[in-house]
Amino acid sequence: MASVASSTTLISSSTRALPAKSPLPSPSISFLPTLSSPLRSGFSQRSSLTSIRSTSRRSFAVKAQTDDLPLVGNKAPDFEAEAVFDQEFIKVKLSEYIGKKYVILFFYPLDFTFVCPTEITAFSDRYAEFEKLNTEVLGISVDSVFSHLAWVQTDRKSGGLGDLNYPLVSDVTKSISKSFGVLIHDQGIALRGLFIIDKEGVIQHSTINNLGIGRSVDETMRTLQALQYIQENPDEVCPAGWKPGEKSMKPDPKLSKEYFSAI
Repeated sequence: MASVASSTTLISSSTRALPAKSPLPSPSISFLPTLSSPLRSGFSQRSSLTSIRSTSRRSFAVKAQTDDLPLVGNKAPDFEAEAVFDQEFIKVKLSEYIGKKYVILFFYPLDFTFVCPTEITAFSDRYAEFEKLNTEVLGISVDSVFSHLAWVQTDRKSGGLGDLNYPLVSDVTKSISKSFGVLIHDQGIALRGLFIIDKEGVIQHSTINNLGIGRSVDETMRTLQALQYIQENPDEVCPAGWKPGEKSMKPDPKLSKEYFSAI
């Protein structure tokens, strides 16, 4: 590994070369820049509604611009951290995927637990399907890379993970979990947060489960496919439960009737 800047490994469908082992610094966290809109005062409720209605009906990708920014619709907090992949220590930098891949980033509480391995192995077993959608999967917890490595080296029948098809990131400083709003401060572990980040580095979807509730790979896949569809077809939206090949909807009072009349 020549340098921190050059050692980040991206997992691509064609080449997944690994860097050599080396001691790495603790994870660092930074935020990609976002914009704040100026305060607007003196507008009546009527004028506010007029402003909303005048917004182009074709713009259904929310871009939040307030002082208290939600995660969805804004740039994902960037991070650079150690990870384990193919039983080696590597470095992962989230912003390195911008312009290249979608990212499924999911947090889980701890290694060597109970619900967690069922989720982690389920995503690994379906990795080829995400790869076809130009999407990388990253798992992350507050455990060290040494704990991750030991868990990967443990057989599934013994509660381990076995070899995985994607990296497990270490958030020992808990800074990444905190920046994504999933850290349980008094316990020092993360909730089951899952984020879908598009190729522009914008969080387009998030779900957060409590500790005892596992997540669905099927629903994650469906949501990713719906996201990619509306980004490729910006004049359309996806109704509840939409799957590829099913009818979408035009976000217009008149044109939407075509959808509703067919159901």
